[in-house]
Amino acid sequence: MIDFDPGTAAPTQGTDQRNGGDLVVETLEALGAKTVFGIPGQHALGLFDAMGRGNLHFVSSRVENNSAFAADGYSRATGEVGVLFLSTGPGALTSLAGLQEAYATGVPMVVVASQIPLEGLGARRKGMLHQLDDQKASAANVTKSQRLIQHASGIPSAIQDAWTEAISSPQGPVWIEIPQNVLLDPIMVPPVEDALAEAADNPPRVELIREAVKWLSTAERPAIIAGGGTRRGRAEKSLLSIAEQLRAPVICTPGGNGAFPWKHELSLQSWIEDRYMTDVLEDADVLIVIGSSLGEVTSNYFTFEPRGRIIQIDAEPRVLESNRPGLGIRADAGQALAALDEALAAAGAADTVTRSWHGTSPEEVVKESLAKVKARLESQDLAKELKFMADIREAVPADMQTFWDMTISAYWGWSCWDAREGQFHSAQGAGGLGYGFPAAIGGAVGLETTGKPGRVLAVSGDGSSMYSISELATAKQHNIPVTWLIVDDGGYGILREYMVGAFGKATATELARPDFVKLAESFGVPARRVSPEEVGDALKASFEADGPNVVVVETLLKMFGPTHLEH
Repeated sequence: MIDFDPGTAAPTQGTDQRNGGDLVVETLEALGAKTVFGIPGQHALGLFDAMGRGNLHFVSSRVENNSAFAADGYSRATGEVGVLFLSTGPGALTSLAGLQEAYATGVPMVVVASQIPLEGLGARRKGMLHQLDDQKASAANVTKSQRLIQHASGIPSAIQDAWTEAISSPQGPVWIEIPQNVLLDPIMVPPVEDALAEAADNPPRVELIREAVKWLSTAERPAIIAGGGTRRGRAEKSLLSIAEQLRAPVICTPGGNGAFPWKHELSLQSWIEDRYMTDVLEDADVLIVIGSSLGEVTSNYFTFEPRGRIIQIDAEPRVLESNRPGLGIRADAGQALAALDEALAAAGAADTVTRSWHGTSPEEVVKESLAKVKARLESQDLAKELKFMADIREAVPADMQTFWDMTISAYWGWSCWDAREGQFHSAQGAGGLGYGFPAAIGGAVGLETTGKPGRVLAVSGDGSSMYSISELATAKQHNIPVTWLIVDDGGYGILREYMVGAFGKATATELARPDFVKLAESFGVPARRVSPEEVGDALKASFEADGPNVVVVETLLKMFGPTHLEH
């Protein structure tokens, strides 16, 4: 064991003896991990000591929940597994809201949490620091599985298994915890030389694809909802081919934003919360739903009443038919759409029936529906909001990735943001505050690690930004190229709007907040305050700078009027 000075808790002498922490680091490196996020802790010191002998790049956040968001953003930006190191008890528990987002959205992560020494495990209350009755039980709601490793020789296999599970659809975070003494005690296990983790195969059943082709071959009005599973399954190419074969209008959910070309003649874009779009989807005689549960937002707040048949494709079996009966196909979206694309082509489905929406072509239906949405927005005194979002979109390079917090700008983004060659990321899975900035930090680190331009944009409100304001220190310390746009409306703007609409007044939504420009500057991060009309130019200038920077806009944005209340 390493000796510690009880007064300072600092090591008094080191050792070159390999320990359990080395096995963790060696295995992760063998699996291809390059970067780890987290915060050191007393029981996890063996992990961090071992990193000093390895090649993993460590990014230390200031709050564990933000570490989880950063690992999530790293994975979304790169397509690689996010890795998170956590300390025992409070550190582990603080990460859970961030892990809920990763779990809900299907982000592959390997989470390694430390534990109290073996002799303290169980319900015995020995009075050890950070002791919980069952720490991994706390993670059961927000991770795919949980493992406790009780001996060093089990570490490599457990991490390899966890990695495999994380990348197998439905993807998600996997939890491993290792007691302090297992991490620190000398080991006889030789260094890890290789580790292999391949995603488990998750193809569709042949008879289900055959049945889906039968339905689609006779459909006059097929339509498609592309959810987040479409992007996670890298199914964009197959989706485009299927849509063009069927001449089927395609709409993307917030999670699916970017799965289908925004300006394609069959693209209904992402106006999923507009009743005009709901009307089109309800009128489809066969609706293909990919990687979506038809949940609250996608169903326009459960007002969606489809009159046709539904083909639902999802890797998570619990999602199938959870809201609507249909032909449920449990499969990875990429594998399922590839099989469906091939089967449709083989059956000549494109030539078997005339695609007509009551005498109107599918392309014209799309054009007319988008025009109706535009007219509705223009009738609602939303010129400032429309210009604000357009100015941001014009300023952001076409291939830049963006990360959005739960704020009014993001709710607009869910519907109106054209991801172009970049990617749109938001916290739509679990909907927790504080996602945007730390996820963007992780995304930027990941992009630079894989040799790509790292500059990304994060968008937050003043309320959500306070959840992650401490990560300005992280961004500065690592000189991470993140531009953070903070839209300051003096409170929880969307909750204010909801409460005024429902009750005629808002309660507990107004917030005291700092001078964000001065606060950022106190961290050594350049910042500027601009008017809404100046946001585009300010962002362009910030994108050209080095390292992190902040743009603050003080303005009150409104949401477009909800259409589900009209139904």
